[in-house]
Amino acid sequence: MALEAIIVILIIGAVAGWLAGQLVQGMGFGLIGNIVVGIVGAFIAGWLLPRLGINIGGGVIGSIINATIGAVILLVILGLIKRA
Repeated sequence: MALEAIIVILIIGAVAGWLAGQLVQGMGFGLIGNIVVGIVGAFIAGWLLPRLGINIGGGVIGSIINATIGAVILLVILGLIKRA
């Protein structure tokens, strides 16, 4: 994977983490924590959504939507674990 691709994934993950933190109120980990969750969520969405047959679209906007879905899923799971 090229350095440029990694940088793009990190930026998209950061935006997705911020969006997920806004969508899932009360289960966030602060700005930096949500950005890290967004980056991990981008990788999760990149792996999980195609296996489920979900195709949002291409381009930067589609990638942000996919990563946000992955980050929301991860935030909900981490929030449930944190409450237990």
